[in-house]
Amino acid sequence: MAEIQNLTPRDAFETLLAGNKRFVAGSPEHPNQDAARRAQTAPGQNPFAVMFGCSDSRLAAEIVFDRGLGDLFVVRTAGHVVGAEVLGSIEYAVQVLGSPLVVVLGHDACGAVAATRAAVQDGTTAGGYVRDVIERVTPSVLASHAAGHTEDADFITEHIKHTVDLLLDRSRLLAKAVESGRVAVVGLSYRLADGTAHVVTVRGVGIPARLF
Repeated sequence: MAEIQNLTPRDAFETLLAGNKRFVAGSPEHPNQDAARRAQTAPGQNPFAVMFGCSDSRLAAEIVFDRGLGDLFVVRTAGHVVGAEVLGSIEYAVQVLGSPLVVVLGHDACGAVAATRAAVQDGTTAGGYVRDVIERVTPSVLASHAAGHTEDADFITEHIKHTVDLLLDRSRLLAKAVESGRVAVVGLSYRLADGTAHVVTVRGVGIPARLF
């Protein structure tokens, strides 16, 4: 059983990167996925990272980072759009559970970003609550257009950066945790074809440039 406790933001980030490298190489260790770990985590949890990612079915955090029970506190919405429930969930993991790392996990070929680009271009949008998702992604798409971007990868990158900024702007609790050095927030972009996760942005101390 792989025991993960009391990690610094840097340690947590290195642990995630190591797991992703194992996944990409086709040699996952599947840590913390046995009966002993199940029994150990039944009374409580101590996740070393919060994973706020897109709900895309191809983006399962515990698999692509080769982790197990109790390791990751996972929050997912289409297009990793932010609402009160998302902010409350992340704050809970940081304040109550003591997670030292928050990750915004985006990916290429994101349907929410593609739908928003189409809505901005055509002036039309979807019905129901899908419209709400598109409206929340729109600021990222408009910022990409303003910067002269045309490639899908640039729009994805902009949306990940915007989400990281939004978390810190809207959650004073999270911003203070980053300012104190207790927590880092990292934006990652996942590539569906090869399984690699690439750093887009880092907010917080303790993660040296050589790691990304």
